[in-house]
Amino acid sequence: MKKFFTIFFVVLGVIFFTLILAAVVFFIVDPFGLKPMLFGGDATSESATTKDANPLLTESQEKTLQTFGIDPANVPSTITPEQEACFVEKLGEERVAEIKGGDSPTAAEYFKAKDCI
Repeated sequence: MKKFFTIFFVVLGVIFFTLILAAVVFFIVDPFGLKPMLFGGDATSESATTKDANPLLTESQEKTLQTFGIDPANVPSTITPEQEACFVEKLGEERVAEIKGGDSPTAAEYFKAKDCI
């Protein structure tokens, strides 16, 4: 019986040590960003530093351009009638109207209409 209790408590000790070690690692690494919530840090620092790179684009359109590797600040702020005609030719009247209304273009649409910019 003594051997059983020894093994039982050693296993419990190893489990407890592993849990403590995992908690310390998660506290140091903070993979879920919980430290600002726990310690009252500035949780809105990212949104405060975010600037509007192009005021004519919605936030989702700017994020879409950034995922394609394009700086939204370099996108022209006005579209000439020739550019719009090119977009209509490449994407279609209905899709151009949707994008002008705030919808984000897909990657395929961007590469189709890349020459229009």
